Amino acid sequence: MTENISSRTANLKSNLNVVSPAIPTAAYIHLPFCRRRCYYCDFPISVVGDRGNAGGIMIEEYITALIKDIQLTPATKQPLNTVFFGGGTPSLLSPSQLGKIIKAIALQFGIASDAEISMEIDPGTFDRDRLQGYLDVGLNRFSLGVQSFDEELLKVCGRSHTLGDVMQSIEIFQQLNIDNFSLDLISGLPHQTLEHCQTSLERAIAISPKHLSCYDLVLEPVTAFGKQYQPGETPLPNDIDTAEMYRLTQKTLTQAGYQHYEISNYAQSGYQCRHNRVYWENKSYYGLGMGAASYVAGKRFSRPRTRREYYAWLESGAVVDAPAIEASDYLLETLMLGLRLAEGVDLTQFDRDIQRVILDCMQPYYKRQWLEIIDSCDRPIDLNYDPTKEISARMRLSDPEGFLFSNTVLATLFEKLA
Repeated sequence: MTENISSRTANLKSNLNVVSPAIPTAAYIHLPFCRRRCYYCDFPISVVGDRGNAGGIMIEEYITALIKDIQLTPATKQPLNTVFFGGGTPSLLSPSQLGKIIKAIALQFGIASDAEISMEIDPGTFDRDRLQGYLDVGLNRFSLGVQSFDEELLKVCGRSHTLGDVMQSIEIFQQLNIDNFSLDLISGLPHQTLEHCQTSLERAIAISPKHLSCYDLVLEPVTAFGKQYQPGETPLPNDIDTAEMYRLTQKTLTQAGYQHYEISNYAQSGYQCRHNRVYWENKSYYGLGMGAASYVAGKRFSRPRTRREYYAWLESGAVVDAPAIEASDYLLETLMLGLRLAEGVDLTQFDRDIQRVILDCMQPYYKRQWLEIIDSCDRPIDLNYDPTKEISARMRLSDPEGFLFSNTVLATLFEKLA
């Protein structure tokens, strides 16, 4: 059954009913400056310290380069529906600096009147006037990097803010009647317990943000944590405890009325992150700034990860030389990204042969109830399907067990389809 998969996927795009649109309507803007590097972070950042106006000249130089990047990026007549300022700590930039970048984006690409314009924002980096300034230049969604509501755990992971800074930030949001904000939390931290996790969830629910991102700690080799700890070894929680943290998070937040719409993300109705859905739906997007990744015209590429290399790349004309995504890679990306979403993947975009391979190798997980096949009305479909006919259904991971073991499921798909 699988020996001819490569030949079938070689012409996959001609057999797909849905392909990633060539025209991006989303842009990610990387602002790399941080007061310090958190112990779990491997993002391309530049540390500027804690002093007032820290990194002032460095930030201004970067904004000049970033605007050049924006102006050198070929644009279409399709305005952007989402813009996301990530980092780093974008809130180290002033409202006027953010406004200058937004203006450059609007001039080059256009921004839809109802666009979602988000920024990551850290406790302790803004006051009421600064946040009002961000609103005035067009920001309309904020992602607050809380990570934990435990003071000691904040110190353990090297955060520059305190629990007091978190609560003051929430108070400022409330004073300005900002309701479209998200809180970021991390589980699996050193010394973290189920009780810590429960307390953070309860405090988050009491604040009632429209969105919550709840990530599991990933030990990247180049980070302080990656050099100091081994997965599953003390003081890190073991695999059983981290799985229980995931189940606890899912149960607590869904019972509080949040939709578990993506493996790590929860939202009240109408407040899913529109920008991040672009990634999970495998659609095209611009990535602008140091280290930013793009997916444009069927090609994936990233800008240089250091400021020196990034500036040199811009001076050389910002030439992009990347191969087009192979059809088999597109298939795997569509499955890998789409299965992160609660609604899963629409199987009608694949031809009968591809459907058969996918469903055949998913049989063990279907039997374990990690996987569900549903029709357009969300009704389960039995996997005893007619192999001579195309199936009209969606495939999704169950919640929470399927999400919890998603890496196992995806590894099998990669083995069969790569």
